[in-house]
Amino acid sequence: MGIYLGIDTSNYRTSCALYDSCTGIVKSCRKLLPVKKGERGLRQSDAVFHHTKQLPELMEELFDGVPKLSGCAYSYAPREVEGSYMPCFLVGENVCRAVSASLGIEPSRTSHQKGHVLAALYSCGKLGLLENDEPFLAFHVSGGTTDMLLCKRDKEKVISLTVAGHSTDLKAGQCIDRLGVRLGLDFPCGEKLEALARKSSRDFRIKPSVNGMDCSLSGIENKCKAMLEKGESPEDTSKFCLDYICETISMMTKAGLEKYGNMPVIYAGGVMADKLIADQLSNRFDAYFAAPEFSGDNAVGIALYAALKGKA
Repeated sequence: MGIYLGIDTSNYRTSCALYDSCTGIVKSCRKLLPVKKGERGLRQSDAVFHHTKQLPELMEELFDGVPKLSGCAYSYAPREVEGSYMPCFLVGENVCRAVSASLGIEPSRTSHQKGHVLAALYSCGKLGLLENDEPFLAFHVSGGTTDMLLCKRDKEKVISLTVAGHSTDLKAGQCIDRLGVRLGLDFPCGEKLEALARKSSRDFRIKPSVNGMDCSLSGIENKCKAMLEKGESPEDTSKFCLDYICETISMMTKAGLEKYGNMPVIYAGGVMADKLIADQLSNRFDAYFAAPEFSGDNAVGIALYAALKGKA
């Protein structure tokens, strides 16, 4: 029992968080990485530079008046699979290891993806799913990932994540950001694209490209480009993009439940902060969503992982 630190330095945001295992209260500090107008992300070297600059400032804000830590953890890679690697995560790892060495505690490490799932479980009040051996489904839908995961409590790993379905090409967040940048929106574009879509009254007949439990999203970019070239409004094009993603996730969810049986479904990742998508999925499934501040990249799930590892 005590205070646990989590650090996550993804390709989108610098994040650090504290979790109090006695009260269940979290404190989170995070800041988007700066992306120039018209660009669709950062090179890894630029991401490392900005994390190196931003993380100390956020840590100073986070630790204002905080007592001694009981444990800490960092995200070391996007996913817990062979070959998953991004240099930007080294910044968080190095800082966490330095903190742990100064305090004489052993740091834990986990994946960025597992942090997303744990943050979503915390946010929607479903941490109890880790107290039994019943599996559940979780989606991690972001700019770098569109995965459907079969999840189960794991004594050593806290939670095991097995990829049941995924996008074979573009990811949902990439589709949103590419359209948003084309429309002149600032990166990342999710919130502003949703605002545009809400102004549309169009209903679209969507036929997602889903094969089993896998999907293909590469067609969205071309279809949206063609719509704009034909004179379709930014509002209607934005709604088509989000509707297509929603129907794709819905079809994948249905396929997963047909294979594994009826079970709760947790939706995590920045794309799942979109209320237009979340509201439709909530009407169709036993679905649970993280609050927006726990959907985008954050370190709350990483801090929670440190606490759960300390409890094991």
